[in-house]
Amino acid sequence: MSEHNHVVNKEGQTALGRVDAALDRMDDKAKDEILESFDTFKNYLGLRVELAENIGLSEETMAKAAERIGNYLAAKEEPRNREEKLLQELWKAGNSEQQHALAHMLVGLAQNAHENK
Repeated sequence: MSEHNHVVNKEGQTALGRVDAALDRMDDKAKDEILESFDTFKNYLGLRVELAENIGLSEETMAKAAERIGNYLAAKEEPRNREEKLLQELWKAGNSEQQHALAHMLVGLAQNAHENK
């Protein structure tokens, strides 16, 4: 796959507008495996946050990406468990400022989940 399809390029520059396209390219089986349980979801996010930290992305950039992912999941994916349902309801109930704060909290949750493995 060419680099123009990626959200982050080799220089660590982000193209957050490509988040939706990247999620759309993910096959349904992979999505189901990630969203199957909340622990699996947290671990997946934790690995992605670790990768983002390793290439030098700021927490703010990660939160903006998490916002894009949250918008995508709220609009296009059905929750697979109670925790995901709660996150979806909180996401939909919040305004953009509250969603941004929740995105920061999800980044922190993912960091903690990965550190505690």
